[in-house]
Order: sequence, then structure tokens, then C-alpha cells
Amino acid sequence: MKLTLTVSDEVRTLAPGFTHVAIEATGLVNGPSTEASSALLDDAARRLAVRLDGRAPHEDPHMAAWREVYTAFGSKPSRTRNSAEALAKRALADAGLPRINMLVDLYNAISVAYLIPVGGEDTDRIQGGMTLQRATGDEEFVTFAGGEEVVEHPDAGEVVWRDAVGVTCRRWNWRQGPRTRLTEESTSAVFLLESLAPMPVAEVERAGAELAELLEKFSPGARITVHAPA
Repeated sequence: MKLTLTVSDEVRTLAPGFTHVAIEATGLVNGPSTEASSALLDDAARRLAVRLDGRAPHEDPHMAAWREVYTAFGSKPSRTRNSAEALAKRALADAGLPRINMLVDLYNAISVAYLIPVGGEDTDRIQGGMTLQRATGDEEFVTFAGGEEVVEHPDAGEVVWRDAVGVTCRRWNWRQGPRTRLTEESTSAVFLLESLAPMPVAEVERAGAELAELLEKFSPGARITVHAPA
């Protein structure tokens, strides 16, 4: 793996059932959402409805596990939902899922279909390796509010992804920063599929394999490497 991904011992202790699959890709093609990527999102919403079988997203055992972990590091999961639960709620609402850009549509579709947090980072914008750790509270998270750039600081003990510059995603997978997100110009990326027990590792691997197939389909010729669960 060219990009180093590290999970701290503190996070392993907090969530011993945590597993992630990383997919590295170069030579990607991105652009505005297409009819094909939009159709994937619609299909994912249908798959989600079958998976939930009338339950609310937070009643799914995997989402319940994420809520427990969020509570353990001091976040209120009903206010700051993990990315998969937040997307699932939107998928089931009348307005449906947002269309962002083609690559984001692909990983959002996998997130919703499997009810698993999935994120995508532009590796050309990441500085150094990425680490999943508990924050000290001094780290910088650059975002936008009211159209202007602002600097936030995570809560002490909050689980964050960060690189050498600062935090790239707050509250584990709740809010991604704009610095490393995938834009229509992105051509290199790392996709992270994150799960907790009781989701079987094999299910995470299936989700990763399906995302890799979609990346190959939408970006012919891209170089894609799926790393074993870690």
C-alpha cells in the first residue's frame, strides 16, 4: 500500500471489533453525476429497504454497534450519526440520496446497499500517511461555514482520521473535510469501508469487491488494488 493507514491502539481498545477494507485507485475518471451513477443510488435505496425489512436504520445491529461506539467516545449518535446511518435516512426519505459526483455516487451506493460507512479521499491531497486515532483536541479541522473557511478543533477523546496536516474526518466517519474530498478533478483515491462486529468480515469484503468492480466499470483502465481487511 503506497498510502500508509494506521489504526491506533487506543481505537483498537475502544472498538476491538473494528475492521476496514481499503481500496487504492489511480487513473480514475470523475465528473458530474450521470444517469448510470444516479441509477446505482436508486438501486441501493431499494436494496437498503429489503435489508431493513421495515426497521429504522438505527435498529440494524451494525448501526446499533456504531451508536454504542460513538457514545463511548463522547458523541451523541442521534445528533451526529455515522455516515452510513445518515445516508440511509436520506435514502428512505422522499427526497432520496444526493447526487454529488460520479465517484462519490459510487461509494455512497455501496454504503447504502450494505449499510456500512464508506469514505473516499483524494490521495493527491493527503499529506503523509493517514491515522485513525483519538484526538487530543488541539488538532485542526478546516471546513467551511457561511461560505468562509473556518478552523474547528475536535473534542478531546473524539475518534478522527488525520494526516500530517490535520484532521480529514471528524467523529470517525461523521464529517469529511473539504481539503481531501473527491472532486470532479480527482484521479487518485483511497476508499475506506469501515465495519464493526457483528457485521461479518466476509460482508465487508463483498462490499469492497463490488465497489472495485464499479470503479473498473466507470473508469476503464484504472489501476485498482483491494487490500485485505485490517
